[in-house]
Amino acid sequence: MDIPLLLLIIGIIAIVASFFVGSNTRVLEDELEKVSISLYQETSNLKKRVRVLEEELMIVAPAQETFAAPKKPIHAIIVNQITSLHSQGYTIPEISQRSSLAEAEVVAVLRSKGVHL
Repeated sequence: MDIPLLLLIIGIIAIVASFFVGSNTRVLEDELEKVSISLYQETSNLKKRVRVLEEELMIVAPAQETFAAPKKPIHAIIVNQITSLHSQGYTIPEISQRSSLAEAEVVAVLRSKGVHL
């Protein structure tokens, strides 16, 4: 037999065998796709549950803050800054913005220092 004829026969056998072997990979691809879809659905359901929990916590959290939020003492440097800004003629909203405090806290600090508003 000639070498080219032998190689041709081996090539034809390899091509025919590849058709039979390829069907096994198709089954694996289908299973992988099913697992992928299942994983996506579970992840989507978990995200929905987390979103619902976050919304519930956002509803509950403000109610708890009004009752349990202890006031922090305002540092003396900030108190001095507030009184200094007020003596320079700044308004309450401007002082509030510069000191990073709420307007009510600024008013409370000024009243505690004897400033009449």
